[in-house]
Amino acid sequence: MIDTTPAPSTRPYLIRALYEWCTDNGFTPYLAVTVDDSVRVPREYVKDGQIVLNLGLEATSSLQLGNDFIEFKARFGGTAREIVVPVNQISAIYARENGQGMAFPVSPSQPTNATPVVSKTLVSVPVGDDSAERQPAPVQLADAESEQKKDQAGEKPNPPRTPASGGRPTLTRVK
Repeated sequence: MIDTTPAPSTRPYLIRALYEWCTDNGFTPYLAVTVDDSVRVPREYVKDGQIVLNLGLEATSSLQLGNDFIEFKARFGGTAREIVVPVNQISAIYARENGQGMAFPVSPSQPTNATPVVSKTLVSVPVGDDSAERQPAPVQLADAESEQKKDQAGEKPNPPRTPASGGRPTLTRVK
């Protein structure tokens, strides 16, 4: 008899692993979130249906990286706020300093008030500012689905580019 129950999502485990990798290596973990009614964040900092949150040790307190929700307290404009993000609304986690991390598709089955953003213009990395308040400009990412199709077709995807000295970091696909 074949077990037809769906396997639990790997997303929360990957998020925790990348968070730990960032903190172990002295990087600042940033979380890109697609905002809808299920996400509890200060709406005045949401831009184009997304918010980028600093998960660094200095920026958060009471951080809980659960299987269903990421919860913590952070200051926005000097005011302490309770942040609750469903794991399925997280579109990326990455290191601020070098842009390395992982992007995730946001589940289309969840009703959202925001238009989903294609992962090619998913998140950005502000340089020199650890504030969770700032909304930076987009960084280009590879579309994970088209990269998988290239791999399956036997084509080699383009190797990751190393940013020029003083250039903007970009997200790197982790396999």
